[in-house]
Amino acid sequence: MKLLVTGGAGFIGSAVVRLAVARGYAVVNLDALTYAACLENVASVADHPDYAFEHVDIRDGTALDTVFAQHRPDSVMHLAAESHVDRSIDGPGAFIETNVTGTYTLLQAARKYWEERGRPEGFRFHHISTDEVYGSLGDTGLFTEETAYAPNSPYSASKAASDHLVRAWGETYGLPVVLTNCSNNYGPYHFPEKLIPVLILNALAGKDIPVYGAGKNVRDWLYVEDHADALLTVLEKGKLGRSYNIGGENEARNIDLVEMICAILDRVRPANRPYASLITFVEDRPGHDLRYAIDPSRIRQELGWRPSVTLEQGLEKTVRWYLENEAWWRALQDRDGVGKRLGTTPNGG
Repeated sequence: MKLLVTGGAGFIGSAVVRLAVARGYAVVNLDALTYAACLENVASVADHPDYAFEHVDIRDGTALDTVFAQHRPDSVMHLAAESHVDRSIDGPGAFIETNVTGTYTLLQAARKYWEERGRPEGFRFHHISTDEVYGSLGDTGLFTEETAYAPNSPYSASKAASDHLVRAWGETYGLPVVLTNCSNNYGPYHFPEKLIPVLILNALAGKDIPVYGAGKNVRDWLYVEDHADALLTVLEKGKLGRSYNIGGENEARNIDLVEMICAILDRVRPANRPYASLITFVEDRPGHDLRYAIDPSRIRQELGWRPSVTLEQGLEKTVRWYLENEAWWRALQDRDGVGKRLGTTPNGG
């Protein structure tokens, strides 16, 4: 099977590309190479005969038509997106352009290609989204696939819109679609502006470790390689038109997550004082959702999938990866916005 993976030079997309190639798929990696993309993420497969790269923006319909015609993929896995909540607060326009307009353009190109080929039954358009579209939970409860959408940030609103577009193209045009909504990912190759890399790299540099608000926000953490495995499972076995929530079954408060990382660093890279002494509470970001938590019953019961990595195991693997791959993250630290606090003053830009 040949997969067209959009956003395959990003964090989650590159994990999908690496795993898919390892499992014998032919993969076409389509990426615009914006600030968070890095071809080093897929260097391990770059010379594989079943791998190809296309430097294309998903908003460019003409270029997409060319890619579809040239490579003739059997399925599309759509991961390309602007995904940083803080950046969406400062500049929501880019999120609308990429996540909404880009998804529409990709859907149209995929539909045209599928129809011109005679609507092959095996074709799939797999749209990868986030649990943030559901909004915020209180102290109890879980997101299910039937939870009403209630996005609270420009990022999550743009992803909710893209989810609705995919569903509509399935219902209106018959495009064979499947959708997944995942919890917070972490692991190797995570771009250094996101929470866990910031915690690790600030600690290593002896800088303040920033924790928003009181650190009581709760997330369900999903190791990225587990997520890639789940995505391929849904592509292969998922029911058309159906959505699947993918969770790590690893809920943790932000402050507890920070303390776990500090404890790992104390053990594997001890400093002259406990890393937890660097924890600094900072002003919360606007519209910060209190809690996300996923009920993964559907994917577990229907497709037999569940995560293989606990939070403790995944954090240890992640910390050690950053310690062993300093050249990778140092090369990204000069990129726009990395190392700066974003999303504190909404300006509607």
